[in-house]
Amino acid sequence: MTWKTLTAAAALLALAPALAPIPGPAARAQTPEYRPDQGEASMTPALPPTLSPRQQAAIEDRWLARRLDTLVPTLMRDHGIDMWVLVAREYMEDPVVSTMLNATSLRARRRTILLFHDPGDGQPVERLTVSRYDLGDYFKAAWDPDSQPDQWQRLAALIAARDPDKIALNVSPLTAFADGLTHSQHQGLLAALPARLAERIVPGFPLAIGWLETRIAEEMAYYPHVVRTAHAIIGEGLSRAVITPDETSAADVQWWYRQRIARLGLDAWFHPSVAVIRRGEPDMLRGDVVIRPGDMLWTDFGIVYLGLNTDTQHLGYVLRPGETEAPAGLRAGLAAANRVQDALTASFRLGDTGNEILARARARAIDAGLEPSIYSHPIGFHGHGAGASIGFWDNQGPAPKGEYRLRADTAWSIELNATLAVPEWDGQRVEFRLEEDAFFDGETVRYIDGRQTRFHLIAPF
Repeated sequence: MTWKTLTAAAALLALAPALAPIPGPAARAQTPEYRPDQGEASMTPALPPTLSPRQQAAIEDRWLARRLDTLVPTLMRDHGIDMWVLVAREYMEDPVVSTMLNATSLRARRRTILLFHDPGDGQPVERLTVSRYDLGDYFKAAWDPDSQPDQWQRLAALIAARDPDKIALNVSPLTAFADGLTHSQHQGLLAALPARLAERIVPGFPLAIGWLETRIAEEMAYYPHVVRTAHAIIGEGLSRAVITPDETSAADVQWWYRQRIARLGLDAWFHPSVAVIRRGEPDMLRGDVVIRPGDMLWTDFGIVYLGLNTDTQHLGYVLRPGETEAPAGLRAGLAAANRVQDALTASFRLGDTGNEILARARARAIDAGLEPSIYSHPIGFHGHGAGASIGFWDNQGPAPKGEYRLRADTAWSIELNATLAVPEWDGQRVEFRLEEDAFFDGETVRYIDGRQTRFHLIAPF
């Protein structure tokens, strides 16, 4: 995909109040420009063709092979761990195991045990499953129940034969992503291991988080297709194709989104949110509230496609008779939120903690005269993904989950808002909430499929 400079933002920024410039390399926030739909002034890109389940499976399995061959050895060697043991049970999936199973295996069966062993000296990392059957071409079966009925004892024998110095297990109080080994399975494993091996157990935290948060080049080649699909669905929902002012409710649009996702053969990882921000109303209006001309609309929307998640918040505006664009005050609010995005993406720095990035971004935004709130998170295999947290909506200070350090080749939901008084709404203070998916390569941040810089517009009739 060719990454182009977004020029449409300049016109919107001119509408904002006189604010100090935000320091930092502007190139870090450059994005490809949206092409507005020809039939309506909107931000809606065309919906790409949806891949069939068979096509998706072939792509995801290629990614899995690449990740297992390259990423696992790198992580184990970087962290000095020569064995990693993962255990999952049917209907009690380890978050890591569920991303290591091929497209036709899908889920853990009974008890699924995966074992990685690095023999050293540059040899390939061994991959076994302590199971009756192979897991595709990815894990070789290493258990014959007829000769050893006890699965734990077979695992213990495999570990003892390899005599690792460090045995990583996914047990962590810090995050569910590295805490997939349940209490009973932990007990079963420890009971089977001799004491000399049990003493070598170390947390699998860096392996689990590294595996989940890292996006490989092959994934990033397709992620724009995934995010473009989400953007196109959002734009369709925030249009006259779905909304008839004075008839359609916020809940109607929510359920239209769910139906549209289902018809495309995709999954929603959360129920879409749609709310009305209305002049004279201090809070968002939700549920069966009917959408009217003059309303600002907000949606929070996410799909799962090719095993990758999206998480997007966009804004729409329902034109009043005679209007051709949203009021200048609303446009200034959207531009202010874009400037908070710029402050955040310019603050990414490899190796810094999420807390450090949050503090730096907030300082940039506040110094520029903005009123920001930042609550951004990683994205990828999970919507609220593994890795550093950069703020929370209810905590704009340092937090334990913000102490993880930023790594390269990670994807992010740049989620935040800016509050601004809207003159056309009698000075009403409005939160302008935006969220866009982006990629950090270790040096710069780029939006995976652009960002919203103008409203989705819904004609009044």
